[in-house]
Amino acid sequence: MRIPLSAPDVSETEIESVVEVLRSPRLSLGPKLEEFERNVAEYAHAKHAVAVNSGTSGLHLCVRAIELKTGDEVITTPFSFIASANVLLYEKAIPVFVDIDPKTLNIDACKIEAAITPKTKAIMVVHVFGRPSPMLEIREIANRYNLKIIEDACEAIGAEYENRKVGNLGDCGVFAFYPNKQITTGEGGIIVTDDDFIAEQATILRNQGRDAKSEWFEHVALGYNYRLSDINCVLGVEQLKRLEDILQKREAIARKYDERLKQNSNLILPEIDFANGKISWFVYVVRLREDFTRNQRDSIVSQMNEAGIGCGRYFAPIHLQPFYVKNFGYKAGVFPLAERAADCVIALPFFNRITDAQIEEVCATLEKLCTQM
Repeated sequence: MRIPLSAPDVSETEIESVVEVLRSPRLSLGPKLEEFERNVAEYAHAKHAVAVNSGTSGLHLCVRAIELKTGDEVITTPFSFIASANVLLYEKAIPVFVDIDPKTLNIDACKIEAAITPKTKAIMVVHVFGRPSPMLEIREIANRYNLKIIEDACEAIGAEYENRKVGNLGDCGVFAFYPNKQITTGEGGIIVTDDDFIAEQATILRNQGRDAKSEWFEHVALGYNYRLSDINCVLGVEQLKRLEDILQKREAIARKYDERLKQNSNLILPEIDFANGKISWFVYVVRLREDFTRNQRDSIVSQMNEAGIGCGRYFAPIHLQPFYVKNFGYKAGVFPLAERAADCVIALPFFNRITDAQIEEVCATLEKLCTQM
């Protein structure tokens, strides 16, 4: 791709820091892990941070740590990356989907209460595309029904809701650092929480169930190899130092897209300003107007890609994924707002170092293809 959908922003300083760790005797469970966890906890205003090898692993450990049991129900959104629902199935809990707010693309808090049953134990909140979900309303519901809240903030590090960082607004939350994220550790994720028990359980479970107070080969729980190496962690330490600057750059890019495309009647643009806080721009996603079909959207994306411009179809509805259809019997039409959003969204190239000329080429090509449909 001449203009990729995403691209990591790694500086020479960060490369040198990785090399320094590679020359050290501690490549895993070393001082850079502790430093990264300490720095992320401080950034998120959380008591604890537990680094793991992916955002998915982090969400899984949160599910384990809040002690969900077979058949327990967890309310979540069908418009998300599939991991937010899959991690519930890992523990034989049941995802109960609630349709989205068509304006924000996040879960519609007004529809949550109707989905609660005696089996409901938690809410898996997803801050889609880095835009905070309505946490005030969700917390009120959770408190009323004694439900746990897991925040999938994998796309939202740095986002704020009512002057607080997302990720630490529920019982626990997870940030992710895949190369397409705001900052990257190559692969990796991190749990943040104020809950001592959740932090302790996550720390034990990520390292084969070994309690740090025990001998090396003494395992107190059925755990996993979800460790994040010091090589990854030092990259995170250095990237975190630039996070605020990176977030400002990404917001500026989003505003350039908005200014360039706001007069186009074929497109519905994402809100730039968030009254209750701050968006952390993970991707820039536009929607085609209501009379465009999914096939037309797919044609536009294909032609953009053929022209060397990376575009994506964020997201396909989770409930209509083949595995979920086969195992739960979902059919099209059950969550119409999420399904419609999935049919018309286009993620445009979005990365820290995209140039004004590249933005102009993306916008001009998109507009040309829309008029040809």
